[in-house]
Amino acid sequence: MRVTTVRPDLTQLTRLRFVNAYLVAEDNGLTLVDTMTSGSGSGIVAAAEAIGRPIVRIVLTHGHTDHVGSLDELARLLPDAVVACSTRESRLLAGDRALAPDEPASKLRGGWKDVASRPSLLLDDGDRVGSLRVVAAPGHTPGHIALVDERDGTLIAGDAFSTLGGVSSGGRTNPRFPLVGMARWDRPTANATAARLAGLAPSALATGHGRVVADPARAIERALAAAGVARAEAA
Repeated sequence: MRVTTVRPDLTQLTRLRFVNAYLVAEDNGLTLVDTMTSGSGSGIVAAAEAIGRPIVRIVLTHGHTDHVGSLDELARLLPDAVVACSTRESRLLAGDRALAPDEPASKLRGGWKDVASRPSLLLDDGDRVGSLRVVAAPGHTPGHIALVDERDGTLIAGDAFSTLGGVSSGGRTNPRFPLVGMARWDRPTANATAARLAGLAPSALATGHGRVVADPARAIERALAAAGVARAEAA
């Protein structure tokens, strides 16, 4: 597992060279964002031990296998850690893959892992988890969320964007790294989400796949243009 210190309070963990998770330092411990593929748990815990702080929260951006694969392993290793995901995504994690009547009827795609662990904290748009503000970011999956670190504006975007093979929005299939696009649920919703997240003007872009990009505004604009999307202004 590759461990990259992005800044003192943000560490990127990378497995298999293309799957990321993040450790976000808070006063009372670490928030882990996503758990990567199965078999990553011990490496994640070792990375936290090297930082010298315990993992006290696990936040899932969405329920695809490469993001929740080690959730059950970590739940055993860290029995006191709070597990959190969006209210909508919690149904998917529980195995209910039915779409709501008001959701687009696009087919759910990507790998879905049946996990035994259940979230003890459900999140909705605008909620806070330590320094992280929850932003509803549907499109890749119905209940996908992104997280903004209010301390410096870093956007942890999950698969709403990817940076492997260049910055790309989740609404476009990047030919240099097509995995995110191939696993996308609904393209128009993903495009609307990308535009909304761009309007937040993040200071850095941290994604589920690829390096962290500092000062990503121009790269995000190019990604939106490639997808035929106009940036939404922040509310």
